[in-house]
Amino acid sequence: MKIGVLALQGAFREHEEVLGRLGIRTVEVRKPDDLHGCDGLVLPGGETTTQRKLAKTYGLWDPLARLGGRGMPILATCAGLILLATRIDGEAGSSLGLLDIDIRRNAYGRQVFSFETSLSVGRTAETAGRADPFRAIFIRAPRIVRTGPAVSVLASHAGEPVAVEQGNILGLTFHPELTPDPRFHTHFLEIVRRAAASREEGKPGRDSMETAVGNHP
Repeated sequence: MKIGVLALQGAFREHEEVLGRLGIRTVEVRKPDDLHGCDGLVLPGGETTTQRKLAKTYGLWDPLARLGGRGMPILATCAGLILLATRIDGEAGSSLGLLDIDIRRNAYGRQVFSFETSLSVGRTAETAGRADPFRAIFIRAPRIVRTGPAVSVLASHAGEPVAVEQGNILGLTFHPELTPDPRFHTHFLEIVRRAAASREEGKPGRDSMETAVGNHP
């Protein structure tokens, strides 16, 4: 298994470290060719506008949209989640639009208002064989203000969803890579394994994924 980690800006190395501890090979994605052979993709936290601009500059934006649309598993955290949302701050068209949620950026305020809290993580806990709360770190976190009918809520804080899943996508408003608890990464790897099993059963597979990357500059 090989997981690509978008490495344009933000907390990509921390995700690589967590996946490495789980025995997973990672590749830093900075250009379209880096996506070849990836079984899944991580979109890390950071600065949304910068990540969007660099992804377009380096020709990654359209391949990311095609791969996500064709079923590549994606773990998106904080800024990465914002990039996937249907609407950002009530506006459409500035994101990849792969996850049926509306999101509000920096909804908890400036960095000084960052916080930690314990989350009941339900199915994610079951995947990793643990039932204790997950200690989540929120840093200039967005808020999910709407979820579509196909979106499952895996965890909430103060009555609002903070971890969601839709098909091949796992989206978190917090930073699981900054804790020693690997449960959300473990759950993501299960999504990757399910996608691989589906390909083996004759559903869209590696060839269609490689076509989706294309040959872009």
